[in-house]
Amino acid sequence: MARGSWIIAILGSALLGIVVQAAEDHTQLPLPSYHYGASIPVSCLNRSIDTGEHMTNEKNELEYIPFPICNETGKPLELQYGTEEEMNCTIPMISDPFFHLLEFYIHNDAPLSCRIPSRPPPTIHHAGHVPPPQEYVPLIFALAGTLQLSHLHVSTHLNILLHSTPKHHLHPHDSGVIDSGAAYSTSPLSHTTGPAALTQRLVIGDPLPLQFSVRWFPTHLPRENGKVQWAGMGGHFYVSTAFLLSGERGGWGERGDGVVLGSRFAETD
Repeated sequence: MARGSWIIAILGSALLGIVVQAAEDHTQLPLPSYHYGASIPVSCLNRSIDTGEHMTNEKNELEYIPFPICNETGKPLELQYGTEEEMNCTIPMISDPFFHLLEFYIHNDAPLSCRIPSRPPPTIHHAGHVPPPQEYVPLIFALAGTLQLSHLHVSTHLNILLHSTPKHHLHPHDSGVIDSGAAYSTSPLSHTTGPAALTQRLVIGDPLPLQFSVRWFPTHLPRENGKVQWAGMGGHFYVSTAFLLSGERGGWGERGDGVVLGSRFAETD
């Protein structure tokens, strides 16, 4: 009897080990990755038009809403994984509430805080396995411009820089996850310094034509030895640029082959 109990105990321990191992295997299931050209939705923090404070849902969680609809696509702004492009997103009409939010964004009282999924949602679900929660990467739009009593000047061209952690397959950069990102306006004072086309004078009811230059980086910046490598993840944009520090004094000069060299400026009293 004792021997039978001993055998049952051994079998029970073995079965328990199998169950535990299976559970561990489920927790180690590979997480999904973006493939080249996959759509990446952009959502932004919902803010009060009166105070600019963030809003929360019934669970007291920060509330995110889709980026405003672009007239060109009829959908909220979407990025394409690994795709470097110049893209337009015209917001058809600036409503009174959105105009006041723009004032907060430009005055830096409250940033245009957005986010993008670091990886796509899983497409395969295993029985008994709870998928991990969706992770997001912050994408803050540093929207620049100037405030006037009756209108706004908004810098409508923005750079969007995204860093990705690629997987290594036969085709470089064909899949991976998003590591970090940033977006910022360029030439915010062009309405006073020129060319004026880089900023937009806005009043309530006007459209807001935004232009985005999207670039992807498969590595962190800068790289070792002061060198920064710019490599398009889609394989269509490859530029290598080396920055060399000048010796004692000097500024920056540029050679035609993309190497920036130190150069001395004339001394002034």
